[in-house]
Formats: sequence, C-alpha cells, structure tokens
Amino acid sequence: MLVFIIRRCVQSLAVLLLMSLLVFVSVYAIGNPIDILISADADQIERARVIAAFGLDQPLWVQYFYFIKNAFAGDMGRSFVYATPALGLILERLPATLELAVAAILIAIVIGLPLGLWAGLRPRSFAGKTIMTVSIFGFSLPTFWVGLMLIMVFAVELGWLPTSGRGQTALLFGIPFGFLTWDGLRHLLMPALNLSLFNIALIIRLTRAGTQEALLQDYIKFARAKGLRNSRIIGVHVLKNILIPIVTVVALQFGSIIAFSIVTESIFAWPGVGKLLIDSIRVLDRPVIVAFLSLIVAIFILINLCVDLLYSLLDPRVRLSEAKG
Repeated sequence: MLVFIIRRCVQSLAVLLLMSLLVFVSVYAIGNPIDILISADADQIERARVIAAFGLDQPLWVQYFYFIKNAFAGDMGRSFVYATPALGLILERLPATLELAVAAILIAIVIGLPLGLWAGLRPRSFAGKTIMTVSIFGFSLPTFWVGLMLIMVFAVELGWLPTSGRGQTALLFGIPFGFLTWDGLRHLLMPALNLSLFNIALIIRLTRAGTQEALLQDYIKFARAKGLRNSRIIGVHVLKNILIPIVTVVALQFGSIIAFSIVTESIFAWPGVGKLLIDSIRVLDRPVIVAFLSLIVAIFILINLCVDLLYSLLDPRVRLSEAKG
C-alpha cells in the first residue's frame, strides 16, 4: 500500500506540473490585462512602469519559470486587481464553495441512494417507474433556470428562504461556516439543492442499474439460499458491491461542483471561488485565474488518489492485484 501511495503521488506531481504549464501558457497567451488595468490616458512611461511591475515584460518561459519556482514556496503570484497574494484570495473564498459542494453532495446521496435502491429492487412498480421518470428532469433542466425558479417560489412567493448571500457564519477551527447557524442554513439550502439536482438523478440511475445487475449474481442467490434476511442481503451484499462506481462518480462530481459552481454562485450571489473567477476573467487577473485552475487540478488529483484508496477498502481484489503488481 505504501509503494502504491508513493507511486501515485509521483504520478500526481507529474500531472500537476504538466497541467500547470498548459494552464499558464493558455491564460498568459490570451489578452492583455494592461489594457484593462491602466487608464487609456496613461502615457508610455506609465505603461512601461506598470508592465515591468507585473513582470509582463519578461518572455513567457521566464514568467513560467518564476511561477513554478514561487509556487513550490507557496506563492502563486499577486493579484493584479487586489494587490494581494492570489492563493490567499482564493483560500479566503474556498470555505464557502466547499461548504456548498459538501451540502450538495450530501443531499444527492441522502436522496439519490435510497430512491435508486427502491427503483432497482422494484423496477416494475409504480413508485419505481415514477422515480426513473422524475430523474430525467434532473438531467434535462438547466441549472440557471432551476435556480431562478427556486428563488421565485421559495423566496419571492412563499418568503421562506432568503434570495442571496451566505448569511450569518460561525467559526470552526478559525474558518467561517454558515451551516453552524440557522440563518446560514437557510441561505445554504437553495443553492445546495440547485447544485444537487443533477447529482441526485445521476446517483439514482447508477444505483438502480447496479442494484439490478447485483441481484442477478450468484452470490445473491447463494445468500438467499442460506436464508439470510432480505435487509442484510441488500444492506451488505448488494449495497457494498454497487458502491464502487457510485464512489467514483460522487468523488468526481464533488470536484466538478467545486470547479463549476459558477452559475449557481452567480445566481445566488454566493461569495465563493466561482464568483471570484468570473470577476477575475472580466479584468484578466491572470495570477488569480492560474492559481484557481492549478488548485482545481490539485483537488481533482487528490480526489482520484482518495478514490483509489477507497477502492482497496471496498474491493479486496484491488489490494490483491496491487500486491501481485
């Protein structure tokens, strides 16, 4: 296991370096932030001074070299707009996005897994067919439209929930979180539900397909022949064997929510990294964009590593093949 972890860490570092190069070149080769950050009335001397201050007068490979050198020291550059470290600016907003992503994934698991099991165990029943029909809407409805409908119904018409913002927060290990207060929970519910709809539908369909496939396996027939209770067969034998694809999808979707929650954060004015990215793209704040994308790549790499480790816990065959390798 230790050799496996070391090898995956080395592979992850290589992927991170390659992706940082692609991200850096793609971002720094497009547009000119000086045209946005400097007034049109500025003379050439002022423009040259600002360009040199930002390090944009250096060749692209030189800029990348200094970026990598500083990145290993934890410095991802300074924001052109806020004049503060880009990584610190992102980490300041990251707890809000993580809170939103965790809430959305938990809602998707709590709702999607039981409904998928029900639809898989009773596929021909009215409830099973209804669950699969309703799940289609999770794939079909656009996120921005669902968000607007949630605001119109629960905030404007019924007045139950607030329309925007994060609400009151409380500190946990020095980090502000909204779920620790009632006001924060009320602000969190709608954006989290909006982000979870697609994942609910995805988990329902994955769970249903896995359940129907598992019920046909010989070990399920043998368990029934031994006289095991149906609840034990479903809870231990069926559920454990369908968790591997579900864990993979949930983990990747968790990373996708962190990376692509931009629409939801914009609709609900959620102060997360997605809204920060949109604001940075508008003014070509390159250090913030590169730091954000590099952090997202690192998060996906970490998630993949955690999924591989969970595989070895859920499926002994993975440990066996790794030992043979």
